[in-house]
Amino acid sequence: MTQRIAIVEDDDVLRENYSDSFRKQGYEVLGFSDRAQAQGVFANRLPDLAIIDIGLADEIDGGFALCQWLRQRSQTLPIIFLSARDSDFDIVSGLRMGADDYLTKDISLPHLIARVAALFRRIQIMAEPGAGSTEVIERKKLKIDEQRFSCTWDGVGIDLTLTEFWMVHALVRHVGHVKSRAQLMSESKIVVDDATITSHIKRVRKKFIEVDSSFNCIDTVYGMGYRWIDES
Repeated sequence: MTQRIAIVEDDDVLRENYSDSFRKQGYEVLGFSDRAQAQGVFANRLPDLAIIDIGLADEIDGGFALCQWLRQRSQTLPIIFLSARDSDFDIVSGLRMGADDYLTKDISLPHLIARVAALFRRIQIMAEPGAGSTEVIERKKLKIDEQRFSCTWDGVGIDLTLTEFWMVHALVRHVGHVKSRAQLMSESKIVVDDATITSHIKRVRKKFIEVDSSFNCIDTVYGMGYRWIDES
């Protein structure tokens, strides 16, 4: 089945360049120039992956609004921000809204295609027979169910994106073991930079703290990476 990519970009030339490149890789591509147009189509059928610019037509932060709208409909839909805006504020904002990755427009097309392929590979691995062989991982208050793609803390659901889910999964498989950023990328089946990993970890912590203000199980080991530690 052909994978369906949506590109939401108000620059006609850029949108067509991206679309042509992905079509040559065998993807089905839908292009949209503004948020309203995209939402009109997505309301009937979501794409398999969305690439979104932040500024859309006359909406300075239209892409942020679209990301939030999509996340309300699916926690697992892969979302990538592709924007000329490269400030830490914008990057962190994008990831906090649930994007799986944040890229700037100076990225090369081969690199962009590789990032998209990595997200699709992760989804494929999840769907393969035996991928959920370790059905449930429990660590005191934490429970992760791979087959149901669910995470709970003391019985309360934690809404994690695909990337966040696999990062938590990578950490809790071996309590106390330090995972470098490179290892987290490998085990989460993603290709991102160190700053993006850090932003994802911050977002994951925040989600757990919203459920339990005393949560402190994700430990930063400075200069090395992160580890999961059980509550004392």
